[in-house]
Amino acid sequence: MTDLETPVAPPRAGPAWRRAAPALLGYAAVRALGMVTLAVWSAARDKSPHQLLSARWDSLWYTRVAELGYGYEVRLPNGDVHSNLAFFPLLPWLERAFAAVTPLSYADAGLLVSALASLAAAWGIFAVADHVYGPRAGICAVLLWAVLPVGIVQSMAYSESLFTALAAWSLYAVLTGRWLTAGLLASLAGLTRPVGAAVVAAVWVAAIASFVRERSVPARTGAPRWRRALAMLIAPLGAAGYVLWVGRHTGKGPLGYLDVQAGWRNGFDGGYAFARFVGDKFTSFPSALAGLALIIGVGLLVWLYVICVRQRQPLPLLVYAGVVTLLALCASSYFGSKPRLLLPAFPLLLPPALALARLRTSRSAWVLGGVAVASAAYGAFWLNGSGPP
Repeated sequence: MTDLETPVAPPRAGPAWRRAAPALLGYAAVRALGMVTLAVWSAARDKSPHQLLSARWDSLWYTRVAELGYGYEVRLPNGDVHSNLAFFPLLPWLERAFAAVTPLSYADAGLLVSALASLAAAWGIFAVADHVYGPRAGICAVLLWAVLPVGIVQSMAYSESLFTALAAWSLYAVLTGRWLTAGLLASLAGLTRPVGAAVVAAVWVAAIASFVRERSVPARTGAPRWRRALAMLIAPLGAAGYVLWVGRHTGKGPLGYLDVQAGWRNGFDGGYAFARFVGDKFTSFPSALAGLALIIGVGLLVWLYVICVRQRQPLPLLVYAGVVTLLALCASSYFGSKPRLLLPAFPLLLPPALALARLRTSRSAWVLGGVAVASAAYGAFWLNGSGPP
Protein backbone atom coordinates (compact mmCIF):
# COMPACT_ATOMS: atom_id res chain seq x y z
CA MET A 1 0.00 0.00 0.00
CA THR A 2 1.26 3.48 -0.83
CA ASP A 3 0.38 6.80 0.67
CA LEU A 4 -1.74 7.71 -2.36
CA GLU A 5 -3.73 4.51 -2.59
CA THR A 6 -7.23 4.04 -1.20
CA PRO A 7 -7.89 0.40 -2.03
CA VAL A 8 -10.88 -1.72 -1.27
CA ALA A 9 -9.95 -4.14 1.50
CA PRO A 10 -9.79 -7.83 0.66
CA PRO A 11 -12.42 -10.07 2.26
CA ARG A 12 -11.63 -10.92 5.88
CA ALA A 13 -12.15 -14.36 7.36
CA GLY A 14 -14.90 -14.59 9.99
CA PRO A 15 -17.29 -11.95 11.37
CA ALA A 16 -15.82 -8.50 11.87
CA TRP A 17 -16.74 -8.43 15.56
CA ARG A 18 -14.95 -11.72 16.19
CA ARG A 19 -11.81 -10.42 14.50
CA ALA A 20 -11.91 -7.30 16.69
CA ALA A 21 -12.87 -9.15 19.90
CA PRO A 22 -9.33 -9.47 21.37
CA ALA A 23 -8.72 -5.75 20.87
CA LEU A 24 -12.06 -4.81 22.43
CA LEU A 25 -11.58 -7.14 25.41
CA GLY A 26 -8.11 -5.74 26.01
CA TYR A 27 -9.44 -2.21 25.71
CA ALA A 28 -12.24 -2.92 28.22
CA ALA A 29 -9.71 -4.39 30.65
CA VAL A 30 -7.51 -1.28 30.49
CA ARG A 31 -10.48 1.02 31.03
CA ALA A 32 -11.69 -1.11 33.95
CA LEU A 33 -8.23 -0.83 35.53
CA GLY A 34 -8.42 2.94 35.12
CA MET A 35 -11.85 3.09 36.76
CA VAL A 36 -10.80 0.96 39.74
CA THR A 37 -7.66 3.05 40.23
CA LEU A 38 -9.67 6.27 40.02
CA ALA A 39 -12.18 4.97 42.58
CA VAL A 40 -9.45 4.05 45.07
CA TRP A 41 -7.49 7.28 44.55
CA SER A 42 -10.60 9.46 44.82
CA ALA A 43 -11.77 7.67 47.97
CA ALA A 44 -8.40 8.40 49.57
CA ARG A 45 -8.89 12.10 48.76
CA ASP A 46 -12.57 12.10 49.79
CA LYS A 47 -13.74 12.91 46.26
CA SER A 48 -16.43 11.34 44.11
CA PRO A 49 -15.15 9.53 41.01
CA HIS A 50 -18.62 9.78 39.53
CA GLN A 51 -18.55 13.55 39.83
CA LEU A 52 -15.05 13.74 38.38
CA LEU A 53 -16.16 11.76 35.34
CA SER A 54 -19.57 13.30 34.71
CA ALA A 55 -20.11 16.59 36.50
CA ARG A 56 -17.03 18.79 36.26
CA TRP A 57 -15.50 21.06 33.63
CA ASP A 58 -16.70 20.48 30.05
CA SER A 59 -19.06 17.67 31.03
CA LEU A 60 -21.14 20.22 32.96
CA TRP A 61 -21.43 22.41 29.89
CA TYR A 62 -22.57 19.48 27.76
CA THR A 63 -25.26 18.43 30.26
CA ARG A 64 -26.52 22.02 30.51
CA VAL A 65 -26.93 22.10 26.73
CA ALA A 66 -28.76 18.75 26.87
CA GLU A 67 -31.07 19.95 29.64
CA LEU A 68 -31.61 23.64 28.85
CA GLY A 69 -30.50 24.12 25.26
CA TYR A 70 -28.23 26.85 24.01
CA GLY A 71 -28.07 30.39 25.35
CA TYR A 72 -26.37 29.88 28.73
CA GLU A 73 -23.25 31.96 29.37
CA VAL A 74 -21.01 33.06 32.20
CA ARG A 75 -19.46 36.54 32.33
CA LEU A 76 -16.14 36.60 34.13
CA PRO A 77 -14.73 39.56 36.09
CA ASN A 78 -12.07 40.14 33.42
CA GLY A 79 -14.77 40.63 30.77
CA ASP A 80 -14.52 37.22 29.11
CA VAL A 81 -17.80 35.58 28.16
CA HIS A 82 -18.01 31.80 28.35
CA SER A 83 -20.97 30.75 26.19
CA ASN A 84 -22.23 27.20 25.78
CA LEU A 85 -22.44 27.90 22.05
CA ALA A 86 -18.76 26.91 21.98
CA PHE A 87 -19.80 23.26 22.51
CA PHE A 88 -20.92 21.36 19.42
CA PRO A 89 -24.32 19.68 19.68
CA LEU A 90 -24.04 15.96 18.89
CA LEU A 91 -23.01 14.78 22.38
CA PRO A 92 -25.74 16.78 24.19
CA TRP A 93 -28.29 15.60 21.61
CA LEU A 94 -27.37 12.00 22.42
CA GLU A 95 -27.44 12.73 26.16
CA ARG A 96 -30.93 14.14 25.80
CA ALA A 97 -32.06 11.15 23.73
CA PHE A 98 -30.73 8.57 26.22
CA ALA A 99 -32.17 10.49 29.18
CA ALA A 100 -35.56 10.54 27.44
CA VAL A 101 -35.76 6.77 26.93
CA THR A 102 -34.01 5.61 30.13
CA PRO A 103 -34.17 6.58 33.82
CA LEU A 104 -30.66 8.02 33.56
CA SER A 105 -29.83 11.62 34.36
CA TYR A 106 -28.25 13.76 31.66
CA ALA A 107 -24.86 13.31 33.31
CA ASP A 108 -25.19 9.53 33.49
CA ALA A 109 -26.47 9.48 29.91
CA GLY A 110 -23.26 11.27 28.98
CA LEU A 111 -21.23 8.54 30.68
CA LEU A 112 -23.19 5.87 28.81
CA VAL A 113 -22.64 7.62 25.48
CA SER A 114 -18.94 7.91 26.26
CA ALA A 115 -18.67 4.23 27.22
CA LEU A 116 -20.39 3.05 24.04
CA ALA A 117 -18.50 5.54 21.89
CA SER A 118 -15.14 4.54 23.36
CA LEU A 119 -15.78 0.91 22.40
CA ALA A 120 -16.85 2.04 18.93
CA ALA A 121 -13.68 4.13 18.70
CA ALA A 122 -11.52 1.19 19.77
CA TRP A 123 -13.19 -0.98 17.13
CA GLY A 124 -12.71 1.72 14.49
CA ILE A 125 -9.02 2.11 15.36
CA PHE A 126 -8.62 -1.66 15.11
CA ALA A 127 -10.39 -1.71 11.74
CA VAL A 128 -8.09 0.97 10.33
CA ALA A 129 -4.88 -0.57 11.70
CA ASP A 130 -5.95 -4.08 10.70
CA HIS A 131 -6.66 -2.87 7.17
CA VAL A 132 -3.25 -1.24 6.86
CA TYR A 133 -0.95 -3.54 8.87
CA GLY A 134 -2.93 -6.61 9.98
CA PRO A 135 -4.72 -7.77 13.15
CA ARG A 136 -1.73 -7.87 15.52
CA ALA A 137 -0.93 -4.25 14.77
CA GLY A 138 -4.65 -3.47 15.14
CA ILE A 139 -4.76 -4.94 18.65
CA CYS A 140 -1.60 -3.10 19.66
CA ALA A 141 -2.93 0.20 18.26
CA VAL A 142 -6.12 -0.11 20.30
CA LEU A 143 -4.22 -0.94 23.47
CA LEU A 144 -1.80 1.93 22.93
CA TRP A 145 -4.75 4.30 22.54
CA ALA A 146 -6.22 2.90 25.76
CA VAL A 147 -3.02 3.32 27.79
CA LEU A 148 -2.26 6.89 26.75
CA PRO A 149 -1.54 9.03 29.84
CA VAL A 150 -4.77 10.95 29.18
CA GLY A 151 -6.74 7.79 28.36
CA ILE A 152 -9.01 8.43 31.36
CA VAL A 153 -10.77 11.05 29.20
CA GLN A 154 -12.15 8.18 27.12
CA SER A 155 -14.33 7.29 30.12
CA MET A 156 -15.50 10.83 30.88
CA ALA A 157 -18.68 12.53 29.68
CA TYR A 158 -16.57 14.40 27.14
CA SER A 159 -16.80 14.32 23.35
CA GLU A 160 -13.36 12.88 22.55
CA SER A 161 -14.49 9.25 22.43
CA LEU A 162 -17.52 10.06 20.30
CA PHE A 163 -15.45 12.12 17.90
CA THR A 164 -12.70 9.50 17.64
CA ALA A 165 -15.27 6.80 16.88
CA LEU A 166 -16.82 8.83 14.05
CA ALA A 167 -13.40 9.84 12.70
CA ALA A 168 -11.97 6.32 12.77
CA TRP A 169 -14.94 4.77 11.00
CA SER A 170 -15.06 7.58 8.46
CA LEU A 171 -11.39 6.99 7.66
CA TYR A 172 -12.00 3.24 7.43
CA ALA A 173 -14.86 3.90 5.03
CA VAL A 174 -12.54 6.00 2.85
CA LEU A 175 -9.87 3.30 2.89
CA THR A 176 -12.40 0.67 1.83
CA GLY A 177 -14.11 2.76 -0.84
CA ARG A 178 -17.40 3.36 1.03
CA TRP A 179 -17.58 7.02 0.12
CA LEU A 180 -21.13 7.91 1.13
CA THR A 181 -20.60 6.35 4.56
CA ALA A 182 -17.35 8.28 4.89
CA GLY A 183 -19.07 11.55 4.03
CA LEU A 184 -21.95 10.96 6.45
CA LEU A 185 -19.64 10.05 9.35
CA ALA A 186 -17.44 13.05 8.59
CA SER A 187 -20.50 15.26 8.76
CA LEU A 188 -21.44 13.80 12.16
CA ALA A 189 -17.85 14.28 13.36
CA GLY A 190 -18.22 17.92 12.35
CA LEU A 191 -21.23 18.15 14.68
CA THR A 192 -19.12 16.83 17.56
CA ARG A 193 -15.98 18.96 17.77
CA PRO A 194 -14.37 21.83 15.81
CA VAL A 195 -11.56 19.45 14.85
CA GLY A 196 -14.11 17.70 12.65
CA ALA A 197 -12.39 19.77 9.95
CA ALA A 198 -9.63 17.14 10.04
CA VAL A 199 -12.03 14.38 8.97
CA VAL A 200 -13.49 16.58 6.25
CA ALA A 201 -9.98 17.34 4.99
CA ALA A 202 -9.14 13.63 4.87
CA VAL A 203 -12.27 12.83 2.85
CA TRP A 204 -11.69 15.73 0.46
CA VAL A 205 -8.00 15.03 -0.12
CA ALA A 206 -8.61 11.30 -0.66
CA ALA A 207 -11.42 12.00 -3.13
CA ILE A 208 -9.39 14.59 -5.05
CA ALA A 209 -6.41 12.22 -5.15
CA SER A 210 -8.65 9.51 -6.61
CA PHE A 211 -9.88 11.89 -9.32
CA VAL A 212 -6.27 12.80 -10.18
CA ARG A 213 -5.27 9.14 -10.38
CA GLU A 214 -8.14 8.41 -12.74
CA ARG A 215 -7.00 11.16 -15.06
CA SER A 216 -3.47 9.79 -15.15
CA VAL A 217 -4.62 6.16 -15.42
CA PRO A 218 -7.95 6.31 -17.29
CA ALA A 219 -8.35 2.56 -17.54
CA ARG A 220 -8.53 2.22 -13.77
CA THR A 221 -12.04 2.04 -12.32
CA GLY A 222 -13.13 2.57 -8.75
CA ALA A 223 -16.17 3.91 -6.95
CA PRO A 224 -18.43 5.97 -9.25
CA ARG A 225 -17.41 9.59 -9.46
CA TRP A 226 -20.77 10.79 -8.24
CA ARG A 227 -20.36 8.90 -4.95
CA ARG A 228 -17.03 10.57 -4.26
CA ALA A 229 -18.40 13.96 -5.27
CA LEU A 230 -21.44 13.49 -3.05
CA ALA A 231 -19.22 12.43 -0.14
CA MET A 232 -17.25 15.66 -0.57
CA LEU A 233 -20.50 17.60 -0.48
CA ILE A 234 -21.90 15.82 2.58
CA ALA A 235 -18.70 15.79 4.69
CA PRO A 236 -18.61 19.49 5.73
CA LEU A 237 -22.37 19.89 6.25
CA GLY A 238 -22.35 19.13 9.98
CA ALA A 239 -19.68 21.62 11.00
CA ALA A 240 -20.78 24.25 8.50
CA GLY A 241 -24.41 23.93 9.55
CA TYR A 242 -23.65 24.44 13.22
CA VAL A 243 -21.21 27.31 12.66
CA LEU A 244 -23.72 29.11 10.42
CA TRP A 245 -26.49 28.52 12.95
CA VAL A 246 -24.36 30.04 15.71
CA GLY A 247 -23.68 33.04 13.50
CA ARG A 248 -27.38 33.54 12.91
CA HIS A 249 -28.23 32.91 16.58
CA THR A 250 -25.73 35.52 17.76
CA GLY A 251 -26.53 37.93 14.94
CA LYS A 252 -22.86 38.14 14.00
CA GLY A 253 -22.96 36.36 10.68
CA PRO A 254 -20.79 33.50 9.41
CA LEU A 255 -17.90 34.42 11.72
CA GLY A 256 -20.03 34.51 14.85
CA TYR A 257 -18.62 31.22 16.12
CA LEU A 258 -15.13 32.73 16.15
CA ASP A 259 -16.41 35.44 18.48
CA VAL A 260 -17.83 32.76 20.77
CA GLN A 261 -14.46 31.01 20.86
CA ALA A 262 -12.71 34.31 21.47
CA GLY A 263 -14.80 34.67 24.63
CA TRP A 264 -13.08 31.51 25.86
CA ARG A 265 -9.71 32.88 24.65
CA ASN A 266 -9.60 30.13 22.07
CA GLY A 267 -8.29 30.67 18.58
CA PHE A 268 -5.69 29.67 16.03
CA ASP A 269 -2.49 31.69 16.32
CA GLY A 270 -0.03 29.37 14.61
CA GLY A 271 1.38 28.18 17.93
CA TYR A 272 2.55 31.61 19.14
CA ALA A 273 0.76 31.44 22.50
CA PHE A 274 1.93 27.89 23.11
CA ALA A 275 5.51 28.85 22.27
CA ARG A 276 5.31 31.75 24.75
CA PHE A 277 3.88 29.41 27.37
CA VAL A 278 6.78 27.01 26.88
CA GLY A 279 9.32 29.83 26.83
CA ASP A 280 8.01 31.22 30.13
CA LYS A 281 8.81 27.91 31.78
CA PHE A 282 12.52 28.60 31.33
CA THR A 283 12.46 31.73 33.49
CA SER A 284 12.93 29.71 36.67
CA PHE A 285 13.85 26.33 38.05
CA PRO A 286 12.36 23.68 38.39
CA SER A 287 9.69 24.93 35.94
CA ALA A 288 12.41 24.77 33.27
CA LEU A 289 12.17 20.98 33.53
CA ALA A 290 8.50 21.22 32.55
CA GLY A 291 9.44 23.40 29.59
CA LEU A 292 12.04 20.86 28.50
CA ALA A 293 9.47 18.08 28.82
CA LEU A 294 7.04 20.05 26.62
CA ILE A 295 9.69 20.53 23.94
CA ILE A 296 10.51 16.81 24.04
CA GLY A 297 6.81 16.01 23.78
CA VAL A 298 6.32 18.19 20.71
CA GLY A 299 9.47 16.71 19.19
CA LEU A 300 8.09 13.22 19.79
CA LEU A 301 4.87 14.12 17.97
CA VAL A 302 6.80 15.47 15.00
CA TRP A 303 9.02 12.39 14.97
CA LEU A 304 6.02 10.05 15.02
CA TYR A 305 4.44 11.93 12.14
CA VAL A 306 7.65 11.72 10.12
CA ILE A 307 7.70 7.95 10.70
CA CYS A 308 4.06 7.76 9.55
CA VAL A 309 5.11 9.46 6.31
CA ARG A 310 8.16 7.23 5.87
CA GLN A 311 6.04 4.13 6.44
CA ARG A 312 3.78 5.41 3.66
CA GLN A 313 0.55 5.41 5.59
CA PRO A 314 -2.49 5.96 3.38
CA LEU A 315 -2.99 9.60 2.48
CA PRO A 316 -6.28 10.05 4.41
CA LEU A 317 -4.58 9.00 7.67
CA LEU A 318 -1.67 11.37 7.12
CA VAL A 319 -3.97 14.29 6.38
CA TYR A 320 -6.23 13.56 9.34
CA ALA A 321 -3.41 13.10 11.88
CA GLY A 322 -1.58 16.14 10.56
CA VAL A 323 -4.59 18.44 10.85
CA VAL A 324 -5.54 17.18 14.33
CA THR A 325 -1.98 17.70 15.56
CA LEU A 326 -1.65 21.11 13.94
CA LEU A 327 -4.93 22.38 15.40
CA ALA A 328 -4.05 21.08 18.87
CA LEU A 329 -0.57 22.60 18.98
CA CYS A 330 -1.43 25.87 17.26
CA ALA A 331 -4.56 26.72 19.24
CA SER A 332 -4.34 29.45 21.86
CA SER A 333 -6.57 27.51 24.23
CA TYR A 334 -5.96 26.26 27.78
CA PHE A 335 -2.56 24.59 27.52
CA GLY A 336 -3.32 21.84 30.01
CA SER A 337 -5.90 20.49 27.57
CA LYS A 338 -3.50 19.96 24.68
CA PRO A 339 -2.80 16.29 25.50
CA ARG A 340 -6.57 15.70 25.49
CA LEU A 341 -6.97 17.52 22.19
CA LEU A 342 -4.39 15.16 20.68
CA LEU A 343 -6.29 12.07 21.81
CA PRO A 344 -8.12 11.60 18.47
CA ALA A 345 -4.82 11.59 16.50
CA PHE A 346 -4.64 7.79 16.65
CA PRO A 347 -2.74 7.29 13.34
CA LEU A 348 0.35 8.57 15.19
CA LEU A 349 0.15 5.37 17.25
CA LEU A 350 0.46 3.07 14.25
CA PRO A 351 4.29 3.11 14.07
CA PRO A 352 4.74 2.01 17.73
CA ALA A 353 1.83 -0.43 17.29
CA LEU A 354 3.60 -2.00 14.35
CA ALA A 355 6.81 -2.25 16.36
CA LEU A 356 4.98 -3.93 19.26
CA ALA A 357 3.25 -6.31 16.87
CA ARG A 358 6.66 -7.58 15.76
CA LEU A 359 7.64 -8.51 19.32
CA ARG A 360 6.77 -11.79 20.97
CA THR A 361 3.28 -11.71 22.46
CA SER A 362 4.56 -12.14 26.03
CA ARG A 363 7.00 -9.25 25.67
CA SER A 364 4.47 -6.84 24.17
CA ALA A 365 1.97 -7.87 26.88
CA TRP A 366 4.46 -6.97 29.61
CA VAL A 367 5.19 -3.62 27.99
CA LEU A 368 1.53 -2.71 27.55
CA GLY A 369 0.62 -4.00 31.01
CA GLY A 370 3.25 -1.85 32.68
CA VAL A 371 2.21 1.22 30.75
CA ALA A 372 -1.46 0.51 31.57
CA VAL A 373 -0.71 0.57 35.31
CA ALA A 374 1.22 3.82 34.99
CA SER A 375 -1.55 5.34 32.86
CA ALA A 376 -4.24 4.36 35.36
CA ALA A 377 -2.28 5.97 38.21
CA TYR A 378 -1.59 9.12 36.23
CA GLY A 379 -5.23 9.40 35.12
CA ALA A 380 -6.45 9.19 38.72
CA PHE A 381 -3.87 11.76 39.82
CA TRP A 382 -4.76 14.05 36.90
CA LEU A 383 -8.52 14.02 37.48
CA ASN A 384 -8.09 14.63 41.19
CA GLY A 385 -6.12 17.79 40.43
CA SER A 386 -7.46 21.31 40.39
CA GLY A 387 -7.51 22.06 36.68
CA PRO A 388 -9.67 20.67 33.89
CA PRO A 389 -8.23 18.00 31.62
